[in-house]
Amino acid sequence: MQRLFTCWLILVCLTGSRAVPQQVRLPKELFGAWRLSSVEGQPPGLPDFYDHPTGLIIYDPSGRMSVQIANKRIRKPFSGGFAAGTIEERAGAFDSYFGYYGTYTFDAATGKVTHHIEDYSYPDLRGRDQVRWVEFQGSDRIVLIPLEDGKGGVIARKDATYKLVWERAR
Repeated sequence: MQRLFTCWLILVCLTGSRAVPQQVRLPKELFGAWRLSSVEGQPPGLPDFYDHPTGLIIYDPSGRMSVQIANKRIRKPFSGGFAAGTIEERAGAFDSYFGYYGTYTFDAATGKVTHHIEDYSYPDLRGRDQVRWVEFQGSDRIVLIPLEDGKGGVIARKDATYKLVWERAR
């Protein structure tokens, strides 16, 4: 009887255990800090979103990432000092800068990187995924091409006109 119970217990333990997720191989070419060099086109549904943008995106070997972009040329300081902006000044600051962080995965077969967003300056985008096609242009330049069409759908890569060009930060 005890032998039967032991066999049953082993069987339950083996079938109840979860498989260890397969490690995703992250491309070494992506690791590091990248400065936004240029933006081609505009995000779908957001005309005139970018005006002389600057930014930084970081991918680390552990699968963590972070991005910040100031999307407007003119970012005025608050008239009352660092923490004393008017409602209009604060709205202008919010509208001219965004950032998010989280983890990322890379699919070598499709050439896509997925940003798994943990937190975002736009609260509605917390917990979402942002998928980008990646084009490696040598060792010091990458192009990220968003798949989103601005309406909840996906754009075919050949039809994508919105691209962010990044150069390795030195």
